[in-house]
Amino acid sequence: MKVGIIQQANSCDVTANIEKLKKNIIRCAEEGAELVVLQELHNGLYFCQTEDTSLFDLAEPIPGPSTYTFGELAKELGIVLVLSLFERRAPGLYHNTAVVLEKDGTIAGKYRKMHIPDDPAYYEKFYFTPGDLGFEPIQTSVGKLGVLVCWDQWYPEAARLMAMKGAELLIYPTAIGWESSDTPEEKERQLDAWITVQRGHAVANGLHVIAVNRTGHEPDPSGQTHGIQFWGNSFVAGPQGEFIAQFPPDEETIRVIEIDKARSENVRRWWPFFRDRRIDAFEGLTSRFLE
Repeated sequence: MKVGIIQQANSCDVTANIEKLKKNIIRCAEEGAELVVLQELHNGLYFCQTEDTSLFDLAEPIPGPSTYTFGELAKELGIVLVLSLFERRAPGLYHNTAVVLEKDGTIAGKYRKMHIPDDPAYYEKFYFTPGDLGFEPIQTSVGKLGVLVCWDQWYPEAARLMAMKGAELLIYPTAIGWESSDTPEEKERQLDAWITVQRGHAVANGLHVIAVNRTGHEPDPSGQTHGIQFWGNSFVAGPQGEFIAQFPPDEETIRVIEIDKARSENVRRWWPFFRDRRIDAFEGLTSRFLE
């Protein structure tokens, strides 16, 4: 299967961002992509650097303007498309939501981000209610997609539950980067940890992992920090954690990557982690902490 990955830098001009995305999606389709994955909150800037109630106006219903616009494009191109949107579910109730569009432009399914961070420059708990749809893969014409979002990528339990429910791929739309006060050594440790933990999900579950991050610098509107330098480095890892593709840190990059889903079956035969799991001894995982 051919997968299109779009690592993009955004501006405050939502219309221009969407037009750039559409051109890049078309380019992926022209290069044979059957599935195209976009980065987290791809329509605009990463607005969670500050807490501002006026920014809730950026949210939209699902279905809504973005699912219509991108749905028309998915239908025209005959591709499956993974979106990442700020969902307005009801007054005062908002989610960080991934939407998968089928080749006919319809909504195949959605996933609401389950793990919500609250760190300096990542004040997501102010905006997003934790997801309530569980860890459910989305069935599409190109396979069963285990779609998770950014902070979810640090949790092996989320990846495992998606795999246990039959996900054929793990997909992570992402917006992550560096704050300028960190030392170069700390920045390197953070990036290495981000890549390593997701390659671990690929190994532990015998699945391909697709992580799509944004790139470029986005200033802090409050002026309290120097903003975020998104670190790019989008990548695809195979079911043994091997790199199939890795993008640069500081460049907008569009590539179509070919993956062999059949490898998952073979790797799981060689490394039968699911066979050997001690499910009789794992009840502690449902506790917050074990004294």
